[in-house]
Amino acid sequence: MSTDAQGTQDGSQNAGAQPSTSDNPWPVRTVARKIADWIHRLGSVWVEGQITQISARPGTQTAFLTLRDPAADVSMSVTCQQRMLRSIDPPLREGASVVVHARPSFWLGRGTLSLRASEIRAVGIGELLARIERLRKLLAAEGLFAGERKRRLPFLPRGIGLITGRASAAEHDVLANAQNRWPAVKFHVVNTAVQGAKAVPQVVQALSDLDANPEVDVIVIARGGGSVEDLLPFSDETLCRAVAAAGTPVVSAIGHEPDSPLLDNVADVRCSTPTGAAKTIVPDVGEETARVHQLRDRARRALHGWVDGQRRQLDQLRSRPCLADPLGPVERREADVQLHVERTRRAVMTTLTHEQSALTAARARLTALGPSATLERGYAVVQYVDADGEPKVLRSVDEVSEGTELRVRVTDGAISATTR
Repeated sequence: MSTDAQGTQDGSQNAGAQPSTSDNPWPVRTVARKIADWIHRLGSVWVEGQITQISARPGTQTAFLTLRDPAADVSMSVTCQQRMLRSIDPPLREGASVVVHARPSFWLGRGTLSLRASEIRAVGIGELLARIERLRKLLAAEGLFAGERKRRLPFLPRGIGLITGRASAAEHDVLANAQNRWPAVKFHVVNTAVQGAKAVPQVVQALSDLDANPEVDVIVIARGGGSVEDLLPFSDETLCRAVAAAGTPVVSAIGHEPDSPLLDNVADVRCSTPTGAAKTIVPDVGEETARVHQLRDRARRALHGWVDGQRRQLDQLRSRPCLADPLGPVERREADVQLHVERTRRAVMTTLTHEQSALTAARARLTALGPSATLERGYAVVQYVDADGEPKVLRSVDEVSEGTELRVRVTDGAISATTR
């Protein structure tokens, strides 16, 4: 070993033995070596992810892959032998889900971390379906599929957000059918990847942008049919939760009738095809015009029927005797009124005559029995004043004494006298 190499090794050991400070910093090689030691202690691990890139150059023995976590924006580099990659049947392609047995490796020269794969297993369809079913039960238990949280679509949205693949058949179906039904419809189209590792983050970002747009009243996520692997992004938990949290109603139009990704259960409305989504989000102008004409005719008939009914009732009222000849009953009752007036007058006159005769008789009796009549027959009424000064009628000679002043009343006046 040369003197320089020995010095370098001793310096590295001394640096590693002493703590790093501003006065005694560690060299980069020491830090890299320590990081490598820590990583190598992890040992072999099983890792699950989605392949986003495969690089296998001819003439080389090593293949490079990029493994991404579909639920987060995290990825790692994976290296493996090309013969291992070629032995996988069917061949791996970008977007495939795999399980990798690898050992973490830190490259000192570049300061990069990668996984050295010793085994790669493609996740089968059965396993994918089982995982989707487990996630379906989890989201259902949280209430993300509940009908009461789903919102009704607006009858005629001001703007429609469309998330789909660029120049895809799904985009053409939605736009063409919606514009045929309602030519004035306005779309906000966002093209994203609809399969593979980039699909979920791009669709989630597009959903967030359209949800924040005040001119968008409904959002459609559309894609044509495909295999289970192709439709995996639309069963991703991150996308499902983003759709459930959106404030704008979301329509799912993924695949064909048999296809049922988890997005169909979380969305407010599920359409079996993109064409069905176009028919759901906007009304048909021809049907609505015909319905308006139909309602107008029904309103006209209803109004005419009501007017005719009111006219018949008015005719019936006018045909009644009291309204057909309103003065007749009054004129017919006039003679009765006059007769009763005459009878009442005669009865009143009879009563007055009878009462007048009775009054005259009573007056004659009173006159005959009154004191004036008695005085006219020669009698007189003698009065004196008692001790209290009150005048009294003299009834006995014992009531007065000699010299008492008397008042004698006769028929034509009164005179004064004194007893002796």
